[in-house]
Amino acid sequence: MITLERHSLLSQSISTADSREALARAMARLPAQFGFKYFTLMNSPAATDTLIAPLAVETTFPANFVTEFDELKLLKECPLAPMMKNMVLPLCWSCHESVKEGRILNFSPRLLAFLGRHEISTGVAMPLYSADGSVFMMRLDGDRPMLTLPELNEVGMLFLHAFTMFDRLRRQEPVQQKLLTVRELEVVRWTSQGKTSSEIASILSLSDHTVNAYLNKAIKKLDCVNRTQLVAKAIRLRLIS
Repeated sequence: MITLERHSLLSQSISTADSREALARAMARLPAQFGFKYFTLMNSPAATDTLIAPLAVETTFPANFVTEFDELKLLKECPLAPMMKNMVLPLCWSCHESVKEGRILNFSPRLLAFLGRHEISTGVAMPLYSADGSVFMMRLDGDRPMLTLPELNEVGMLFLHAFTMFDRLRRQEPVQQKLLTVRELEVVRWTSQGKTSSEIASILSLSDHTVNAYLNKAIKKLDCVNRTQLVAKAIRLRLIS
């Protein structure tokens, strides 16, 4: 497919998305069009974040990838997040080739081994800024050569287009719907029924670490101090019944 045709079709599918679900389906087509495997939209990691699962908004990574990544606590070893803080353009990276000013990103042996097991050697990521000041990141990951400059520019335009649509759809949602993610609501709902983190992890096929991360995020978002207060406030706000 020539570049103009590809760009036109992808742009059209993004422009016609009338919900976040439709937009996610449109973006799930993006990796294969550029020789990648996975697409992710996530909140930009803060210095205090240690897990990726609570940060993910949309991703096509399989559940076992995210679970293993978080169990190994690899977010702290990722060299990409700190570099992205000072960027506005998309960055293409490789485990093996220089990506900026002749430098090679410093991937730890554990992270390299993990990426190798999942056949990921290359990616492209871009920081994106919401109208309310929130910072997000879009990325593609897979196993292909570094993007050419025209490809990188095209991906950047598609990322920006998709994020503009996402931000508009997000701001149109009811306030209560935006407070907690679907997964956070699930975890809070099970907590309200007296389930422990281990029991919730088993029910949702997650790790204990991931469940606790969702709970901690929910506690922070609702300005609570513990799980008991979290459940009470979620019920009061009618987020759960």
